Amino acid sequence: MNGRRIRSYFVAFAKGYIRNPIGLFFTLIFPIILILIFGAVFANAGSSVVPLYVENLDHDSPASVAFLSALNDTGAVQVYVISPTAGNLSAYLAKNSETAGLLIPDGFESALVAKTPVDVVVFTNPAAASQAGIVIGAVQGVESAFNLKEAGGSVVVSSSYLNVGSRIFTYIDYLIPGLIGFSILTSPMFSMVNISSTWKRDKLFRQLSLTPLTRAEWLTAAMIWYVLLAIVAALVMIFVGRTVFGAHVSVVPWMFPFLVAGPVLFVSVGLLAGSVSKTPETAAVIGNVILFPMMFLSGTFFPVSGFPQYLQTVAHVLPLYYVIDGLNDGILFGNSVGALRDLVIVLIVAAVLFAAAVSVFSWRED
Repeated sequence: MNGRRIRSYFVAFAKGYIRNPIGLFFTLIFPIILILIFGAVFANAGSSVVPLYVENLDHDSPASVAFLSALNDTGAVQVYVISPTAGNLSAYLAKNSETAGLLIPDGFESALVAKTPVDVVVFTNPAAASQAGIVIGAVQGVESAFNLKEAGGSVVVSSSYLNVGSRIFTYIDYLIPGLIGFSILTSPMFSMVNISSTWKRDKLFRQLSLTPLTRAEWLTAAMIWYVLLAIVAALVMIFVGRTVFGAHVSVVPWMFPFLVAGPVLFVSVGLLAGSVSKTPETAAVIGNVILFPMMFLSGTFFPVSGFPQYLQTVAHVLPLYYVIDGLNDGILFGNSVGALRDLVIVLIVAAVLFAAAVSVFSWRED
């Protein structure tokens, strides 16, 4: 290992990468675009108000009006009363592309007075699951309050709601570690898949074998470059999140072990995929087969805890899961024990994959 040769090739490798607009786009620009899109869409996540269209067949009785007023007061829904002459409420919602409705039946007030059961009907759109959940939760909360009042009870247990990690965290704070993990995955892996397959096809590795540069020095220079890129990308994403959306995450020491180990891991994955492929096209297919499950199932955009159990099992097999989980532990939760556990797993997987990649990677073709 010669430090001067590593430094010289690092400069050459960096220049070639910078001159490739596609590589820079997916390393720096694409994650920023994702932050801007997801941040704009979910900036008010949890505070948005769902429109609820109501057909009141109880002729605006005081009890039904009080029920609707209580729904409005939840702050979760905005009640819009439509005329009972509008016809079938479900058809009205479909015709006007609305996602939620409520039907208050005739005799609602008289049922309350007589203390006999009465059903209100909630219409939701399964395609808008989050809005449906908000509406159902609001209606059930008001129903519980009315039932408690009619039973002559009083409130004993109440609740308050705080975010995990910090009460000031918002959606964008939880998104940034996942996008840093996404950047750690895509740039090293895709670039190395492309380089290892196309350079093999074009005999560039054969030419490099005629120089004093060794395989170990070539790999070291490449890994240093991708580690540097990961650090720059993480700093840029944190800066954009804080500047544009007021994110509360900041640079913490526990970030950096993952910004080093992660690129080493995915450089190894890309080198392995490109080395075992016969053509660049085959390498690209293998790269995509590896990338897309990890991108969507490792907690990049959505928490793994919300997945079905069998998908959670799949996620726990994917190495990107431990990179993102470790970044979450380090950046958001200050959980050094959890971050250390994830880092150990990442390092072990990286060592195994690096050894496998080096064993099949060769300067020369048979």
